[in-house]
Amino acid sequence: MPRGRLAPSPTGVLHLGNARTFLLAWLDLRSRGGELLLRVEDLDGPRVRKEAVQATLEDLRWLGLDWDGPVVLQSHRLDRHRAALERLQEAGLVYPCTCSRRDIERAASAPHAGEEGPVYPGTCRGRWQDAAEAEAATGRRPAWRFRVPEGQRIGIEDRFAGHRSFPSEGLGDFVVWKRDGTPAYQLAVVVDDAEQGVDEILRGEDLLPSAARQRLLQEALDLPLPRQAHVPLVVGEDGRRLAKRHGDTSLAGLRRQGVEPAEVRALLARWSGLDEEAARAGPAALLEGFALERVPREPAVWRPGLLDPG
Repeated sequence: MPRGRLAPSPTGVLHLGNARTFLLAWLDLRSRGGELLLRVEDLDGPRVRKEAVQATLEDLRWLGLDWDGPVVLQSHRLDRHRAALERLQEAGLVYPCTCSRRDIERAASAPHAGEEGPVYPGTCRGRWQDAAEAEAATGRRPAWRFRVPEGQRIGIEDRFAGHRSFPSEGLGDFVVWKRDGTPAYQLAVVVDDAEQGVDEILRGEDLLPSAARQRLLQEALDLPLPRQAHVPLVVGEDGRRLAKRHGDTSLAGLRRQGVEPAEVRALLARWSGLDEEAARAGPAALLEGFALERVPREPAVWRPGLLDPG
């Protein structure tokens, strides 16, 4: 039985882009009789809002999605994440880094296409013997970066996007443990997926570079390699990923405006090559005949007025 997960981050409200990806993840697993877990990825420091966890659960239920088992908070699993960091440290696969974001921006020769900023130029690689030396010399508590092998291409076989290959120099040595003493997204995700038995992942195509980074960690920690599918995003008319600049597309905001969940599901179905009328009845009505191959290859486009309350 395949096992997947929904993994929202409570740093804000769920918007239509999140909802479409979560609906596809739900359909992809449920249509094959799989289990779907819910893990709240609440490790993003000061951006995490406590009330957003409950709001996220309410949004998912309002949309009509369910999950199996208890809700897992990633922040309750720090001991497992730290154990993984220690394994990487013992193997010499990570190193302490005292660079600030500004330092990296100044030193980097080219920006990274994703959200993680410029590719790290390796300034601290081999610079310090250990974290204590790094902190004593700079007065900064160090982060820990994974030592990405040089001159390699990391291949990803994706159920939706097909074969993708990423040169190691385009990934850069990435952070696995933040200077505030918490795990970074890349490390926490692979540890939690492995321990929860997640063997199927569906998420947005903007995370394909993260899939390559996570593959390196999975291999370094001898963890299973889940099957992955990365689907197109929802974008605005400007072609940029859906965000506040495109207006209030949050599920909570739409609910306040009087939009019914059936209408939201119908729009998500239209964007996904599925039956709009069936979607109005609920997600379960879309299960029969669902196939990931039916999802359009191009991004879905949000335009104001698509969900005016009736």
